[in-house]
Amino acid sequence: MILFLAGAFAVSAQELKSEVFDLLNLDYKGLEQVKTLHAQGDDAAAAAALLDYYRGRKDICTPEIRDPKKVKISKEDQKMADEALEHKFFSHKGYQPSFFYGEDIDWRYWPVQDNELRWQLHRHKWFTPMGKAYRVSGDEKYAREWTLEYIDWIRKNPLVKLDKAAYEMADDNLKGDADNSRFAWRPLETSHRLQDQCLQFQLFVDSPAFTPEFLTEFLVNYHKHAVHILGNYSAQGNHLLFEAQRMLMAGSFFPEYREAEAWRKSGVEILNREILKQVLPDGGHYELDPHYHLATIEIFYKSLQIADLNGFRNDFPQSYADAVENMIMFYIDIIFPDYTNPCFSDAKITNRKTMLNNYRKWQKVFPENQVIRYFATEGQEGSLPDHLSKGFLDTGFFVFRNGWGGDALQMVVKAGPAGEWHAQPDFGTFEMWYNGKCLFQDSGSYVYEGKDPEIMEWRKWFRASSHHNTLTMNDQDVDKVPSKTLLWQPEGDVQILVTEHPSYKNLTHRRSIFFVDGKYFVIVDEAIGKMKGWVNLHYQMPRGDVPNSREDMHFHTNFEGESNFYLQCFCDDMEKMQMKKEKGWQSSDYMKKVQRIDASFKQKKETDDPVRFITVIYPKHDAGEEVVSAKFTDKGYDPNTLSVQVKVGKNKKKTLTYNL
Repeated sequence: MILFLAGAFAVSAQELKSEVFDLLNLDYKGLEQVKTLHAQGDDAAAAAALLDYYRGRKDICTPEIRDPKKVKISKEDQKMADEALEHKFFSHKGYQPSFFYGEDIDWRYWPVQDNELRWQLHRHKWFTPMGKAYRVSGDEKYAREWTLEYIDWIRKNPLVKLDKAAYEMADDNLKGDADNSRFAWRPLETSHRLQDQCLQFQLFVDSPAFTPEFLTEFLVNYHKHAVHILGNYSAQGNHLLFEAQRMLMAGSFFPEYREAEAWRKSGVEILNREILKQVLPDGGHYELDPHYHLATIEIFYKSLQIADLNGFRNDFPQSYADAVENMIMFYIDIIFPDYTNPCFSDAKITNRKTMLNNYRKWQKVFPENQVIRYFATEGQEGSLPDHLSKGFLDTGFFVFRNGWGGDALQMVVKAGPAGEWHAQPDFGTFEMWYNGKCLFQDSGSYVYEGKDPEIMEWRKWFRASSHHNTLTMNDQDVDKVPSKTLLWQPEGDVQILVTEHPSYKNLTHRRSIFFVDGKYFVIVDEAIGKMKGWVNLHYQMPRGDVPNSREDMHFHTNFEGESNFYLQCFCDDMEKMQMKKEKGWQSSDYMKKVQRIDASFKQKKETDDPVRFITVIYPKHDAGEEVVSAKFTDKGYDPNTLSVQVKVGKNKKKTLTYNL
C-alpha cells in the first residue's frame, strides 16, 4: 500500500485490488502475460503488466483526445486545475468563485441547497482540467493530487441503497451514506464520471502516481459505475440518452472488461430506440427546449463518432444518422443570425464560438450537407436553406423571417405539444430578432430545484405563464396540455399563424400572428369561454430605456443603434383596458439574471363573450414613438373567421383576414 500526504488531507491510496482480474477478459489480445502472472498467484506483477499494457495501448482513444501529447489547456481549465490543488472545486458555473471543500475533503458539503450544485460536485468537472495541466506542464503535482482526490471520493462515497424499512432501522452513519448516494450515485452523475474518466485515464496513465495498485482501484471503481448504470437507467428523457451514450463509450474504451460488449450493445439499443421516441418527425426534441435539443444532438452525434472510431457504425441504421441531421436542420432554423438561441423553457443561451465549433464537428459527419457547411464556414462555403419562414408542426415551433443576415427581422414562436419536464407553461410565447439584436427575450429558467425554499421560489417565478409573452387568466399558470395549429401560411405578403390552446378548464386562448410585408407583426389574442376574471396579455420588455404610455397603451424603445421597436395594444373596448408594469427578470444562464419591465395589458372578462386584443409590433431603425391604429372589422366573434384593420405610420391601411 502507498500512502500520500497533502497537509491535513491524508488518505490511504492505491491498494491492490485482486478482484480486478475477475472483471477482465484475460484472454483479450495483449493480456497474455497478465493472465499468466495472475494464474501464478503473483497479482502485484500481473497489475504491473496490466499497466504496461495500457500505457502501450495505442489503438483506442476518445473523440475528444486523439493524442494526449497534443493536448492544450484554456485559461479557465488551468484555473480549475490550480484551484483543485487547494480543494476549491468548480462544481457549477452558476456558483462562482468555487467553494472550498476542506483540507480533508467534505464531499457532503452543501453551501447552497440547490440540488444542481450538489449533484454536479460529483461530476468532478475539475479532474480533466487537472489532466490537461499535467500533460501541458509535466508537473507531477496535478497527477498526485488527482489520485488522492479520486481515492478519497471512493472511500467517502459508498454506494448504499436502502428500502424504507431498512432505512428506518439503519444507524445515522448508514442513513447518511444512503442520503448521500442520491447525489453521488444518481445515474446521470455516475454516467458523467464514466465518460470523463476515459479522458482522465488517457491524460494520467503515464504518470508515476498512476501506479499498478492505483490502476486496479480505478478499474474496479469504473466497473462498479458501469454496472450501477446498467441496472439503474433513468426512465426517460435526456438523462437516459446521456447514460446510454456513456455506456457505449465505456464498452468501447475498455473492451478488456468481460461485460464490455454488453455495455456497448445496451447503449446502442437504447439510443436506437429513443431517437425514434424523443425526436419528433420534424426534427424537434420533445423537451421543446433549444438547450436540450442541442445537448441531444451532441449525444446522438458523439455516439456516431465513437462508432466510427471503433468500427461499429453499422450498429446504427441510416435512419439514425438521418434523424440527427434533421435535428441539426431544425436547430439552424430556430436560432438567430448571431448563432444564439431563444431561451424557451429551461434553455440557456449559447454563443457564436460554441456553435461554430459544433457546426464544424457536424460537418465532418455530414460532409454533403451544404447548409451545415455554410454555417460552419460563416458563409464562405455551402449555401443557405432554400426557404425563409418555416413551420415545425410536430414540435410547434414556427419561424417568421425576411432574411438570414444579421439585419433580418425574425420571430420564433413556441406553440405546440405539452412537452416534457423542461418545457414550461408558455403557450404562444415568442422571441424577436431585429437588425442585430434579440428583442422580447423569453424569461428563461434561472435555476432548477433544491431544498432551499428561495431556490424553489425563483424556479416558480421563471416558469410562471405570466412571465412569458402570452395570455393568462388571473395570472394563473396555463394548463400544460397540447395546442392545436389551425392555420400556417408561410408564403406571401401576409404570412399567418393561427394556433389555439385550452389554457384553462373553461377558457381557450387563440393566438393569430400576421407577418405583414416582411416588416412588422400583428398579434391577435382571443380569450374564449365561460371563465371569468382578469384577462392579462403579457409582454416581457428588453433591458434598457423602454418608455411607455397608459394613455394610448404603447411601449417603445430608445436604444442606440438601429434596432428598436414600437408596440401598441388595442381591444374591442379601449375604455375597459388597463396597463400594468412590474419588475421583471431575464435569465440566459444558470443563477444569472437581469432586471427589466414585465408589462401586461388587462381587461376584465365578465360575460361569456370573448375578450380580444390586437397588438402591433413595429420594428424600426430609429428610436421613439410611432403612429399606429388597429381595430376589429368583423361583426363579433366567429370561430372560423377574423378581420382586423391596421395602419402603421405613413403606410396604407391593411385589412388582415383569414377563413378557416
